[in-house]
Amino acid sequence: MPRLLGSRLRPLLALGAGGLLLATLVTGNGGASTAAQPSRVDPVAAQPAAADALIPKPVSVQDLPGAPFRLTRDTAIGVDGGPRADRVGAFLADLLRGSTGFPIPVGDEGDITLEQGGVDAGLGSEGYLLDVTADGVTVRANRPDGLYRGVTTLRQLLPEKVEYETVQPGPWTVDAIAVEDWPRFGYRGVMLDVSRHFFSVGEVKRYIDLATMYKVNRLHLHLSDDQGWRIVIDSWPRLATYGGSTEVGGGRGGYYTKAQYAEIVRYAAERFMTVVPEIDTPSHTNAALASYAKLNCDGVAPPLYTGTEVGFSSLCVPKPVTYRFLDDVFGELAAMTPGDVMHMGGDEAHVTPHEQYLEFVPKAAAIVNDHGKDVMGWQEIAETDIPPNTTTQYWGTGDDRSAELARMAVAKGATIVMSPANRAYLDMKYNENTPYGLSWAGLVPVRRSYGWDPATQVDGVPESAIAGVEAPLWSETLDEIAKAEFMAYPRLAGIAEIGWTPRADRSWSDYRDRLGAQAPRWNVLDVNFFRSPQVDWADE
Repeated sequence: MPRLLGSRLRPLLALGAGGLLLATLVTGNGGASTAAQPSRVDPVAAQPAAADALIPKPVSVQDLPGAPFRLTRDTAIGVDGGPRADRVGAFLADLLRGSTGFPIPVGDEGDITLEQGGVDAGLGSEGYLLDVTADGVTVRANRPDGLYRGVTTLRQLLPEKVEYETVQPGPWTVDAIAVEDWPRFGYRGVMLDVSRHFFSVGEVKRYIDLATMYKVNRLHLHLSDDQGWRIVIDSWPRLATYGGSTEVGGGRGGYYTKAQYAEIVRYAAERFMTVVPEIDTPSHTNAALASYAKLNCDGVAPPLYTGTEVGFSSLCVPKPVTYRFLDDVFGELAAMTPGDVMHMGGDEAHVTPHEQYLEFVPKAAAIVNDHGKDVMGWQEIAETDIPPNTTTQYWGTGDDRSAELARMAVAKGATIVMSPANRAYLDMKYNENTPYGLSWAGLVPVRRSYGWDPATQVDGVPESAIAGVEAPLWSETLDEIAKAEFMAYPRLAGIAEIGWTPRADRSWSDYRDRLGAQAPRWNVLDVNFFRSPQVDWADE
């Protein structure tokens, strides 16, 4: 049984082992069509991953002379670094025990050593040193975050069958190697839209597990939109019970209780991922407006909405109740969220009068700040009087207006998270035959998704102003998590590398080979990935 389980639902075209699997057939024009095909090769038959298959590509990798390290029944993990470092050791031990059948105790000393402290401060909080010899494995870092990133590299160096929860045959070896590594950008995120279609706690956990394998460290949860409100707010209970009762297409919807949201936050934190919650305002608010008539300027609640149009809803900017509402919502959500950032949306406010939009954003942002959080918002908020420490999220496609907004943000002292829709939006179709997704930003094959650089995306936006990258996944057409997974993989691995690896060390030809080598591991983990014809997959 693979390690990443959760409560994942699979579409009819992507059944598990013994069923049917979504496969691609290359067409005459270079596109791909989908068809149900028998399951592929036994993933255990593939060879162990080598250092030249790592994603993201490390800053420095040096092959060392000598025999490989071999996991045995006597292997133990030693941790020096405090409780959070202990959790990294426990994570690694749990990973190894199920597949090897070895006891893998965790204590003060071991053949695999995790050491916090004593390394160059220039490695930062997520950098690490990994050394493997026949005598042992050592991961060293300034912080537990770095130890965890080093462990994810070690995980990829182990045979892919390590991902099983059931005992597999050995040998369990890692080639002698020295790795020195740190991230290019501090923010490397994924966004999951749970508003258009709702995903369970278990499904979100699986999305977290897969993303953190590639050193992603932010989970942006899009918790509210026209089609659904997905988080309990005690002071406004109908937001969840009524506003969360449906989704695109009229499905049953759903919402997270505070305990469930806390579980997502906890689970992410154990994998050194910070949750960034989003309450979209002043547009994308029909679920809230339908739940409470007093939030509407005319005092009349609109019906619930299950379509996919955008920009038709707006909070009533002149009404004082709007800001009482935001104070309650932001306050309760801030109390549940240990991270220092809250996303307030701000996009596509087409029916909000422009002068009112310019008034609204600073007021809403001030409320976010009042609750101890820094503001994050979509690129449009850069036009307003944004507070210090704001982060804007660029979703443009290279058009003049989006570029102007990015430069405005920089001029006002904001940092930018780069999410160009025609490169980083995971819901864009791979090609014209992709069964899910949209194409308003164009078709985004795997090579195009990988072939851009945050520091050259917008003229006048230097690398020093860029906080990082994020790969949003909007769910208008994705009513099952396996469909979401199909759109995310393999492209998410490339966005993760763009955020981590130095630009000079990235090339499509090199990345394509490393990406193809992920297939055996994804097979073990039952990942519903798109088998792009641009990549030579290692299991074919």
